[in-house]
Amino acid sequence: MHQTTGRVRLVWTVGVAAVTVCGLAWLPGRHAAPHAAVPGCAAAPEPPDPAHPAAGMAYLPGGAFQMGAAPLRDEEGPPHGVHVAPFWIDRTDVTNAQFAHFVAATGYRTLAERGLDEAHFPGLRPQDRVPASLVFVGAAPGADLHDPGAWWRIVPGADWRHPKGPGSSIQGLDQLPVVHVAYEDALAYARWAGRDLPTEAEWEYAARGGLTAATYVWGDAPRPDGRMMANTWQGHFPDQDLAEDGYRAQPSPVGCFPPNGFGLSDMAGNVWQWTRDMMPNDGVAPGHIIKGGSFLCSEHYCFRYRPAARTAGPPDSGASHIGFRTVFRQSDVAQD
Repeated sequence: MHQTTGRVRLVWTVGVAAVTVCGLAWLPGRHAAPHAAVPGCAAAPEPPDPAHPAAGMAYLPGGAFQMGAAPLRDEEGPPHGVHVAPFWIDRTDVTNAQFAHFVAATGYRTLAERGLDEAHFPGLRPQDRVPASLVFVGAAPGADLHDPGAWWRIVPGADWRHPKGPGSSIQGLDQLPVVHVAYEDALAYARWAGRDLPTEAEWEYAARGGLTAATYVWGDAPRPDGRMMANTWQGHFPDQDLAEDGYRAQPSPVGCFPPNGFGLSDMAGNVWQWTRDMMPNDGVAPGHIIKGGSFLCSEHYCFRYRPAARTAGPPDSGASHIGFRTVFRQSDVAQD
């Protein structure tokens, strides 16, 4: 059977193994404890209060900054001056506990839980529209790096509550970033909280933390004083993560790595983050821009945990390495 990342972008052949991975536990490595007991990590963020949308967020004064950098990937652009107005932004990615609070308050069901609408995807067979999401399953040594199907599977039953598919759960993982949220899911959460998703410019301004033209959100040294600054991939991708950062091929709880100059955690690595902007129609895949890279980005493959990096998120689903954070603007007006 043929399926695709995002169900429309990259085609590969998926066999029975796509279903049998559903029950796998998190890959070996340091596992996250419940959010009240994660040693060395920041305190768990509180659920948002729609009556006080800016509560708990970081206030950024805005202003002019240099966005972008000399492109290292085709979709990246040159440095250019941008001005952003003041805004508030979440100090961490939205967590499983926060998203669960939203779902409990609203009864919301994510796209991965609903499946694809035939009206919007008339060309897909019924079995390709079932509730499912994109799961990283790893790869055998020697995998073809030009074939993401070697390490990704669309797994029926995978969603934010079941990040690996049926048989997996988020029990005890309250402080991990919520994943398997599509763009529309992230926007629904933001709207409920009286907030919005950041523009790419707002996100990058926030990620840079006041630094100008730095390679990383913390500066220019990959590992200052030998310290790991983000949850990324060390080793040969996609078959060997050395877990030098303490986490092997999996997300970490939010706030476990040093915050940037604005006090924001995980603006690099861990999970990608949705923005409102669309990728320009210049030959790259369509979709809203995601920023920040993830635990799957290595120095030698992907290398998109830089503030200037960008790519398009899947247009019709979430994935096990994509999350989000929200912003609040005093002048926010609901937008489609």
